[in-house]
Amino acid sequence: MLHFLYSLFFRLALPLVLLRLWWQGRNNREVRRDWRQRLGFVPVSDQPVIWVHAVSVGETIAAGPLVKALLERRPDVPILMTAMTATGAAQAKAMFGDRVRYAYSPYDTPGSVRRFVRRVRPQALAIMETELWPNMIQQVSERNCPIFLVNARLSARSARGYQRIDSLVRSLLRRLTWIAAQADEDAHRFLVIGARPDSVSVTGSIKFDVDITDETRERARVLRQQFNGRPVWIAASTHEGEDEQLLAAHQRLLAALPQALMVIVPRHPERFDSVASLVERQGLSLVRRSSEEQVGSAQVYLGDSMGELLVLYGASDVAFVGGSLIERGGHNPLEPAGWGIPVISGPHVFNFETIYKQLEEGHGLVYAGDAGALAENLIHLLSDEAAAEASGQAALAVVEANRGALNRVVEGILSRL
Repeated sequence: MLHFLYSLFFRLALPLVLLRLWWQGRNNREVRRDWRQRLGFVPVSDQPVIWVHAVSVGETIAAGPLVKALLERRPDVPILMTAMTATGAAQAKAMFGDRVRYAYSPYDTPGSVRRFVRRVRPQALAIMETELWPNMIQQVSERNCPIFLVNARLSARSARGYQRIDSLVRSLLRRLTWIAAQADEDAHRFLVIGARPDSVSVTGSIKFDVDITDETRERARVLRQQFNGRPVWIAASTHEGEDEQLLAAHQRLLAALPQALMVIVPRHPERFDSVASLVERQGLSLVRRSSEEQVGSAQVYLGDSMGELLVLYGASDVAFVGGSLIERGGHNPLEPAGWGIPVISGPHVFNFETIYKQLEEGHGLVYAGDAGALAENLIHLLSDEAAAEASGQAALAVVEANRGALNRVVEGILSRL
């Protein structure tokens, strides 16, 4: 009954969802491009595919090493990557070019999903992290197609929410072939809300297998040269409600280190212009990445390009990971840690609680609850090279000690195809 009511509600809401999509796309053509794919109208596949679904940018980046490994291990099987957002789709294309196929994932109505599945002919579905879409899971399962929940995480907050719709969630989890959980706590929560014990394994997080290629390192080196030896910190994946605090911290940093440069990278492209306006209203000089202008004496460098966050981390001395000064739950801190640079975060990290705990215990992470604390930490780390080196190497050591999940996940998927 809950599944029926869910599907009915989504059908009735679909016109409003499409209207919202049109509204969001007024100033961003990419948002509205290929909108029919969201109703399942995708090109017909000439052979079965491995379908990898990631909701947005963060999950798409996390899926990158998995897709790369699958391409190497099973070059005979096409890979289809899907995302719910234009930024996720753009990120996938930036990573793989024409090596994989791309589409927007269908809205979760029975008709849209049925149409999509008939056309793409999946032989396996790998869902990143915690995307439990009832019609997607049901219709793929009914085709006797294995479904993998990869890098699966489940916070205590999300688990409590799922328990309110216990019968629906339990029926979905029973259809999953394998849940590759990031940590013991995640595995336990999946079992509590109804997963089959024989379907759950703890593999670790594939995000620890961050892959920084030689090309990425060279691009970061070239960008770093443009910064002319200035102390640089990056505020990455920022959200509305954080930018003002981050800019206030930078103002305090400039009072102590006038040559300091802030690299700010909003999480969503539609916020690039508004963040640029905010920087200028704060009286700070700005250069945008997309302008290809020389940084010169600019005080803020706006990362308004897609697929370059890893490069921008590599060109920085200290990283603040956004989504954490507000109750957004934080974002992946392992990319800056993989560069061996100090990592700072706000207090709200419930989406990645296990990873943040590991970094904190390994002395590779510093928490800052507000602009004042952030400024103090930045001044310390950008003024004390030995302290910054120690913190960055501690973060890198945590990454190195936890590698290997990717191979376990790939082996688990291939053995079940």
